[in-house]
Amino acid sequence: MPVLEQVLEQYPEKVKLVVKNFPLGNHKFSFQAALAALAAQRQGKYWEYHDLLFMNYKNLNNEKILELARDLKLDMDKFQKDTKDLSLRAKVNQDVMDGRKAGVRGTPTVFINGRILRNRSLQGFKAMIDEELAKNK
Repeated sequence: MPVLEQVLEQYPEKVKLVVKNFPLGNHKFSFQAALAALAAQRQGKYWEYHDLLFMNYKNLNNEKILELARDLKLDMDKFQKDTKDLSLRAKVNQDVMDGRKAGVRGTPTVFINGRILRNRSLQGFKAMIDEELAKNK
């Protein structure tokens, strides 16, 4: 089970997961991939699509992005229309600006109550979460 799932399972009432897009400039298709993930989200398949993108990040191109959507049996007309939606483009751009302002330099970057988590093991998550929860008592 991935670490984030374990964290959410162990702190169901205490932890909220917020995901932001931060396409990397050195990856030609990262912005398009972010748009595609948001388009998949509109069909209830964000995490499934996200996971496929990361499993295939070395092979991403426009055709692969479409192939992954077809593999998930997304409505392709809606998917392609949504990837061109200016509101999704604006969301990705806003996420990038927010990330830069917060000091994000790469992905994944994890923040817990505004602090960057360096140790992304389950133990690292738990230590920082428990520390933050203790501050709020």
